[in-house]
Amino acid sequence: MFEFDQYLGFLAFLAIFTLGFWLMIFLLMFVVPYWLVGNLVEIFKEKRAAKKAAKQSA
Repeated sequence: MFEFDQYLGFLAFLAIFTLGFWLMIFLLMFVVPYWLVGNLVEIFKEKRAAKKAAKQSA
């Protein structure tokens, strides 16, 4: 059977593995899409502003 220090090591490994798993889920499901959508919105705003400026100067 496990000794107490081995049990603590196993619990530490399980905690770190679980935290890493949920961090990856959070990054892939929230942070990355939020970043991509924000960048796309900024690109569209810049293109719209450039088109508007070109139309006003012409």
